[in-house]
Amino acid sequence: MARIGFIVLLALVALASSAQAQTDDERYTIMRPEPGTKRELPRIDLVPTYKSPRGTRNRVVTPRPATPPQPQAQVPPPLYVPQTGQTLPNLPMQGSGPGGRETYQDRAVRCAHQAGVYGAQAGNSNAYIGSCINQ
Repeated sequence: MARIGFIVLLALVALASSAQAQTDDERYTIMRPEPGTKRELPRIDLVPTYKSPRGTRNRVVTPRPATPPQPQAQVPPPLYVPQTGQTLPNLPMQGSGPGGRETYQDRAVRCAHQAGVYGAQAGNSNAYIGSCINQ
């Protein structure tokens, strides 16, 4: 009885050692071309070449987009500071509103920037910013 079990075990080992693993090409036969068909190589150029509809050799010339003219920044009139008795000019700044107009936020930024630039000439910075914004 032990001999029969040993022989069966040897037969199983022999069958297992003769089995080969399948490669991907053998497993996925749906992806392989049919026998006898010519294998098509992938094209390297991704952009299709231009072919003229009439057979001419002229190339298509695409016009360059025209850049729209930049709107000019409008500078408000100079601001009179009653604390110092000076008239300080407003600095030019491009607005972000439609057509390059200055919005309320743009005006607040410009006035706060000017208060820092002029420093002591502007007097009280909070009063300067407030009168500049309400100008």
